[in-house]
Amino acid sequence: MSSPAATSLGDGRAAPRSITMPDSLRKLIRLLLGLAIAAVVWEGAVLLFGIRPYYLPRLSTILMAMAATPRAYVDGFLRTLAETLIGFASGGAFGVFMGVVFFRVRALREMIFPIFVVSQTIPVIAFGALVVLWFGNTLLAKAIIAFYLTFFPVTVNTLLGLDTVDPKQVALMRSFGASNHQLLLRLQLPTALPQIFVALRLAASLSLVGAIVGEWFGDTTGLGVLLLQAMFTENVVAIWGALLASALLGTGFYAVVAAVERRLVFWNAEQ
Repeated sequence: MSSPAATSLGDGRAAPRSITMPDSLRKLIRLLLGLAIAAVVWEGAVLLFGIRPYYLPRLSTILMAMAATPRAYVDGFLRTLAETLIGFASGGAFGVFMGVVFFRVRALREMIFPIFVVSQTIPVIAFGALVVLWFGNTLLAKAIIAFYLTFFPVTVNTLLGLDTVDPKQVALMRSFGASNHQLLLRLQLPTALPQIFVALRLAASLSLVGAIVGEWFGDTTGLGVLLLQAMFTENVVAIWGALLASALLGTGFYAVVAAVERRLVFWNAEQ
């Protein structure tokens, strides 16, 4: 029987051991390759079709403009990241908490959940104006706007996930003397985790949108500020620079949430 580590050749020599590339490294290489192809297509399309810079500047021009003023983009990136993280974390925690409360207390679900639904019909621009009037042009105000866009989908998906728990499993655990607290931590929340992370992945993008929109009401630092300033001056290259920085932040944040999901929800067949 041949060894799994090496295969014997006809002349008695051992064949070299095959090298398996880690899955994470393979995905990273594919991502970088995809980005490189997109960059080449972008640059080539502008040159080949003679697209005017007013509509679509060359990628190299945008990157050089960003490199010329790196401090503005770094400061804006970090400020928007802080607003997004605070809004996402608080909105996600509040959403999970309210989902559990609505699941446990049906009367509260019938009274308060419709108010949550109505709150989401208010345009974020209108809500953001009120928040900035109340709290000023502060980091907290932007985080609250991000929170506003985050908590509702997490609440809904937490409730949906908890409702999918098999009653037979609940009855079995109760027959062994499990308390409500044990049921929640060992059965109900683990069952709801796939649904919760669906909402968290969506909230990763929504919280960034809330932070950027909040910065439009007035601030000195942030990706939203860079975008608004570029719009006022009709600086198309700067607009695309702010968009690229926002896309980098949003993609990176989404990837982190997805990575945490793969780590925690390892039993989910969709992963």
